[in-house]
Amino acid sequence: MKLQTKLFIPMLALATVAALGTGNLAPASAQQNPESQQVAPRGSAPQPPKNTLAGQVDRALSSMPRYTIFDNIAFKVRGGKVVLSGQVAQPIVKSDAEDAVKSIKGVTLVVDKIQVLPLSPFDDQTRQAEYHAIYDFPSLSHYGLGSYHAIRIIVDNGHVTLYGTVDSKSDADTANIRANSVPNVFSVTNNLTVQAS
Repeated sequence: MKLQTKLFIPMLALATVAALGTGNLAPASAQQNPESQQVAPRGSAPQPPKNTLAGQVDRALSSMPRYTIFDNIAFKVRGGKVVLSGQVAQPIVKSDAEDAVKSIKGVTLVVDKIQVLPLSPFDDQTRQAEYHAIYDFPSLSHYGLGSYHAIRIIVDNGHVTLYGTVDSKSDADTANIRANSVPNVFSVTNNLTVQAS
């Protein structure tokens, strides 16, 4: 019975987001609501210094309330120009990212190349299954605690890509095995990198 409750709450929350589109979910624990989990973007990139424009962009993106482990946003700063890229599960997150970066002092132009992933109940189910396969596993659960490096789960028409930085090759391999254990997934691409010692 405990397992059913654990799976039902995130599924209901994700269904609510899909139905409401711009609905804002209140933050909750990762086990109850992985969609609202706030973690920093660009898993494999080192965190830029806070006093730089890149650091301000990084902070603005990572603090967006609707940015979840099912999104992967990257950016490049060239002078005052910021180029956004990556993938998001909801169209509103793309808009949020552009608005967050535009509001930063010193940003003169935002080029938004973020891809909105297909809105699909099948992909939503796959996201939930992948979340539980990875984050419910004891040696991987700490990556979902809002730390800078997290395992990001991108699902595009049944194809899964993992992004982020992990502490060891063993963790990267375990995440890959766990992601591949989810039924009805067409492919898993493991883009996890190991943190430099």
